[in-house]
Amino acid sequence: MKIIKVLIVDDFAFMRKILTDIINSDYRMEVIATARDGKDPIGKTHKLKPNVVTLDIEMPKMNGLQAFKK
Repeated sequence: MKIIKVLIVDDFAFMRKILTDIINSDYRMEVIATARDGKDPIGKTHKLKPNVVTLDIEMPKMNGLQAFKK
């Protein structure tokens, strides 16, 4: 079975931890990286090629909607 690779993007460490714990509790998914602002995941997405990216809407530097467009 193929593991679903997830990248979590949120500016709050607590939310990154909660989402990581929830996703990693399912054997079919794995959090491969996290990011704390909207600019950081752009390079990580190209390098790590996650299947799913969670994006917080309100973040510093670049919000989730702007990051989604890139």
